[in-house]
Amino acid sequence: MGKFSTIDYVIFIVYFFLVSGYGYWIYKSKKKKEGEVSDSKDFFLAEGSLTWWAIGASLIASNISAEQFIGMSGNGFVVGVAVAAYEWIAAIALIIVAVWFIPVYLKNRIFTMPQFLETRYNQTTSLIMSIFWLFLYVFVNLTSILYLGAKAISAMAGPEHFHAIVIAMAVFSLVITLGGMKVIGFTDVIQVVVLVIGGLATTYIALTLVSEHFGLGSNALAGFSKMMEDAPDHFKLMAEKPGPGATQADVNKYLMLPGIAMYFAGIWIVNLNYWGCNQYITQRALGADLKTARTGILFAGLMKLAMPVIVMLPGIAAYVLYKNGALQTEMGVGDAFNSDNAYSAILGFLPTGLKGLSVAALTAAIVASLAGKANSISTIFTLDIYKRYINKDAEEKKMVVVGRFAILAAIIFSVVLTWNDALDIGGEGGFTFIQKYTGFFSPGVFAVFLLGMFWKRTTGAAAVTGVVMGVVLSVFFNDYAVKVFGPETWLWTGYLNKAGVYEIPFLINMGWAFVFTLLLMIVISLAGPKINPKAFKLDTTMFKVAPSTLALIVVTLLCVAGLYITFW
Repeated sequence: MGKFSTIDYVIFIVYFFLVSGYGYWIYKSKKKKEGEVSDSKDFFLAEGSLTWWAIGASLIASNISAEQFIGMSGNGFVVGVAVAAYEWIAAIALIIVAVWFIPVYLKNRIFTMPQFLETRYNQTTSLIMSIFWLFLYVFVNLTSILYLGAKAISAMAGPEHFHAIVIAMAVFSLVITLGGMKVIGFTDVIQVVVLVIGGLATTYIALTLVSEHFGLGSNALAGFSKMMEDAPDHFKLMAEKPGPGATQADVNKYLMLPGIAMYFAGIWIVNLNYWGCNQYITQRALGADLKTARTGILFAGLMKLAMPVIVMLPGIAAYVLYKNGALQTEMGVGDAFNSDNAYSAILGFLPTGLKGLSVAALTAAIVASLAGKANSISTIFTLDIYKRYINKDAEEKKMVVVGRFAILAAIIFSVVLTWNDALDIGGEGGFTFIQKYTGFFSPGVFAVFLLGMFWKRTTGAAAVTGVVMGVVLSVFFNDYAVKVFGPETWLWTGYLNKAGVYEIPFLINMGWAFVFTLLLMIVISLAGPKINPKAFKLDTTMFKVAPSTLALIVVTLLCVAGLYITFW
């Protein structure tokens, strides 16, 4: 594997100054006469200034990060195209969010997710979730993204540069974030362009490496055909339910992605909670009008359909090469084997120049996500904690200053946690680490939002119960259900994992945690008034879509159908 050359460093530095310079120009163009961005709504939401294409690009740039490039590529190595279900179902989830969720937020002037909870339920629910989201974003998201990104890039530049890369990425994201949401939104457009071009270059080289390894010349299409021929099991969307004679490898695949069963369970909760009830994501659309927000979200959905080409195919290519005797040094063998090294292994074979471009693409994904997370931390802390509980009379300028200090504190804290991997992210695996700790909260949070939007009888007591019991039930199904009721019930089937312990597929656990949380909330709410006084007023006109919006929805659904028919 070759390291960076001079031209790689030049390309990377040009990318850094291009994004930073454009961000500074955006900031200066928006600067107020008195010399500061003084309006808090402008700083946190870029209210009214993001176009549909900026919203869509920002959603993708914020979503695609180290956990996708490293984690999803690693999952592609292990299970293949089945992992693309996360991306393709996300496109449908974004349609649901655009049509039904966003109108509720915009009509009720919701700017943060804790504000939604206070407006619809009570201060207790809002405060609990504000604190939860701050801890989740700092301890899980910011830190894991920074760690995974630094590990991936240091694999190219040299492991001795790990700490320097951590600092560089933190500073880069800080520069972008301090300019506010408008700077983040418009610089994300550049980040997405770099991400897509660099990502496609990596995929092209990966397919070419397969082609050359089998003596087919430098032909990417021949490489793709050879991959489908050599690893047909990696091009099936549905993992079969393991039978008595199943190998441990087949069981591990099913535990990760439990075939058709996951489409009745957790994969919807993961996506709808992430795209519809997440400050980090919805913030990009909350400052726009309904048509602009919807178009931007649907544009992001179309882009999601193509993301597996960038983040998954290199992993499958690495699998085929490894299976046929290549990449042993890069991937490791025996206990030292690590599928998360798949993407970095491919990057190492890129030619001079493309290596710098592809690492710039990876950096673009990381920095955009760091900036988006830091801005969300700042927004929740300033609007939902500082303004409500610390300084209720804070002026606009003061709130912007507090928001910037919150950004700085969050990034410094994440650097400290990343420095020596204090949270053992490397031990658990980055993608697993993120899924594990966010997945425990997703069922309860999604149940609270779903009933809060669309069932007028839902009470505040039910919401508090839902948040708490969602976590309790998630932990129960994940860690204790098999011990209490055994591995085989009418609700689930447990399988022996690689550690020799019975385990229920995680996405199945999420599905049952959501169902029982929802039922518990309904029972509690039935004891209250038929219409909760704090219920949102909804009317059918809110959910009507323009012809152009409907056309985007139809195109997206046809594309998803085509992909599922092809790879079923």
